Amino acid sequence: MKSASKTLIALSLLLFPLAAVSAQETGRVYTDADYAQAEKFMPYNVNQLVLHAVNNPVWLADGRVWYRDAGPKGLTYVLIDPVKKTKGPAFDQAKLATALQAAVKAPNPLNPYRLPIQDFTLANGDKTVLLTFRGRDFNCDLSGDGVCTAIEKPGAAAPAAPTPGRRGPSDEGEAVLSPDHTKAVFIRDWNLWIRETATGKEVQVTFDGVKDFGYATENAGWIHSNDPIVVWSPDSKKIATYQQDQRKTGELYIVPVTNRHPELEVLKYPLVGDKDVTMIERVIVDVANPSKAKVVRLKMPPDQHRGTLCDDLACRGGDWEDTQWSADSETLAFVSTSRDHKQEWMRLANAKNGDVRDVMNETVKGFFESGNDKVNWRYLSGSNELLWFSERSGWGHLYLYDIASGKLKTQITSGDWNVTQVLGIDEKARTLFFLGVGREPSVDPYFEQYYRVNFDGSGMELLTPEKRNNVITPSPDNRFFVDVLSTPTEPQIAVVRDAHGNIVVDVAREDIAKLKETGWIPPVQIMVKARDGQTDLYGFLFRPTNFSTSRKYPIVNHVYPGPQTGSCGARTFQPAHGDLQSLAELGFIVVCIDGMGTPFRSKAFHETWATDMGDNTIPDQVTGMQQLAERYPWIDLSRAGIFGHSGGGNATAAAMFHYPDFFKVGIAESGNHDNRMYEDDWAEKWTGLEVDLPDGTSNYDSQANQSFAKNLKGHLLLAHGTSDDNVPVNQTLLVVDALIKANKDFDLILFPNAHHGYGPAADYMTRRRWDYFVRYLADSTPPHEYLMHATARPGYTGTTGPADVDWSEPEGVAGTDEP
Repeated sequence: MKSASKTLIALSLLLFPLAAVSAQETGRVYTDADYAQAEKFMPYNVNQLVLHAVNNPVWLADGRVWYRDAGPKGLTYVLIDPVKKTKGPAFDQAKLATALQAAVKAPNPLNPYRLPIQDFTLANGDKTVLLTFRGRDFNCDLSGDGVCTAIEKPGAAAPAAPTPGRRGPSDEGEAVLSPDHTKAVFIRDWNLWIRETATGKEVQVTFDGVKDFGYATENAGWIHSNDPIVVWSPDSKKIATYQQDQRKTGELYIVPVTNRHPELEVLKYPLVGDKDVTMIERVIVDVANPSKAKVVRLKMPPDQHRGTLCDDLACRGGDWEDTQWSADSETLAFVSTSRDHKQEWMRLANAKNGDVRDVMNETVKGFFESGNDKVNWRYLSGSNELLWFSERSGWGHLYLYDIASGKLKTQITSGDWNVTQVLGIDEKARTLFFLGVGREPSVDPYFEQYYRVNFDGSGMELLTPEKRNNVITPSPDNRFFVDVLSTPTEPQIAVVRDAHGNIVVDVAREDIAKLKETGWIPPVQIMVKARDGQTDLYGFLFRPTNFSTSRKYPIVNHVYPGPQTGSCGARTFQPAHGDLQSLAELGFIVVCIDGMGTPFRSKAFHETWATDMGDNTIPDQVTGMQQLAERYPWIDLSRAGIFGHSGGGNATAAAMFHYPDFFKVGIAESGNHDNRMYEDDWAEKWTGLEVDLPDGTSNYDSQANQSFAKNLKGHLLLAHGTSDDNVPVNQTLLVVDALIKANKDFDLILFPNAHHGYGPAADYMTRRRWDYFVRYLADSTPPHEYLMHATARPGYTGTTGPADVDWSEPEGVAGTDEP
């Protein structure tokens, strides 16, 4: 393992400033003012205090790039020309606001700095703005006084960024536009339909789709959507998709809380060990002439509903990256994944007759993944080659194969470090651009840096030399890229660089002056040793803003064990990490530690508990907290707490049951406490298929929390939404049943009709979490029914705060991903 950098060691050993406060005392009575002070640091309060962040820049077809700048006035749209090295307003926002107001007949003037424009491009010497506003498309001529005209073509989207797979509105879900924008495909009554964007004419192109055996459906497990999963061919004449067979798949039943007869919700939800799970039959639909569409069924058995990276077939957002077309639209490349994710087959299909040929395959002992947060294999049809990602060496690297023979030509990258994401390929120059971690000495192994390398492995070049994490948005032609650099403690610096890493435009620097005025302090980056005493583990430590070394603080661990992510999240600068700083503000030391079993390190590190999910990284959490207590005498290890959501809820209960003398208080939210009752594709990826052993036990027994509930000694709060369609509420009720049978005291909150993230009740859960730690870990009294300020605001819609603030892209809701 890479050793920690000197900088990081210095941060983790720094002496904290003294504050004039008395020693910690139990029995304190907290006031509303104490909770209000903590709430100051919630995301909905601090996010808007950070100015000039650069998030999600968009490249235009002409080689320029734009982004939203959140400044003192609000949002401005900034346009950068990297060739001319210029930066300025993308358009006259005041004129545009007036024109849009007239077009949508808004009763009140639109604020020019609160325009929620979703997408735009420029034409006619930048005098015309083609944009998407509030879900509608407009052509805005700003050459004179400014006039916006709605684009009313059915199914059409603004002709911005003509990218394959761009989506447009449809009553049935999201229609997926063809690359040439002449057609859009959508699902109706389990079949595929084509809408011609010029006329709005709709034509049915498949006819044998029925309930539970429909085309392109994404309604598998906890994912249920009307959006079609398809990949258009480059010539816009063919669609690669599948017919999804759920006719024998088991079901999940959700009963709403109501004072009338409940309407039963039935979802297809296969479980670990089920004989029959969701399958797909791969097809190509020729829609060159939609009225004479032809379905070509690939000549192969039904395939597993699995992906090379995500447990679901397509990763979140609908991109089906494991299916790729040749440049001439005649050949389809795809990868089939075995049910247990241990085998992968890269295959080619003839688009005309459906013939399928295996090119190569790979088998692993643990689980296969094709990258970190991105599928990295590529079908290079121009040179008849395959770019393949593999961890066969123990680290994630790139390999080049010959398509014709299926034989390896060369290993492109190597060493004790990981390629994480391939972001650009120049086939003519035979050059790759990719993100990697752990290659550079004295750099945090979680900081992603950007590289270029030739197909033969020569010419490796680091393009982002700064010791920071880099968020990269390359231009389509790879001539330039936007680089947003930051660390967990240092705000963003955004620049545009050329293909060799030279800075050509200084874009922006985050301004956190207003954030600091609140008394905000960044987390401390920490490093401890893992359970083996050798491997470095990394994380964050949060402390109160009135911290004093003369006090003794209870310690709270925020846990998410992985395997698909970790406890601490991204290494970018963030003004808030959920409510971790807010909780610290109430008189706790709060830590997160990415234990062994989480991604972005070596394959061995990631597979630490692949065959025993009952591990949950808890041995690493315990030893890490012990080391911190030895290092920092102001940590009171006799008062240790833990909490987490989903997989973190599972880990929290496991910690309370397996380490009952160490953890005194735990809060387990929406935990997948027994993965045999969770969706098959997630658990079977990480643990493998369930095996019934001769003695009547199972390889899944060790992770079933209800089997160890009798060991509880401390205070445990369980929480769950009764309509959770990701982790069913029965998961928590299994533990409740076991605790009752063991005659154990515990606490329980059920959120009627709430899903996995609790929705509007999420802030109530936050307040109850604070109360629970204050009462049982600090041995003090919380204020009576403190009302979270966000909840009291007009227009409140959930955890993101006021609905009328459009500072940036919407925040996600915590706890909505896999467990």
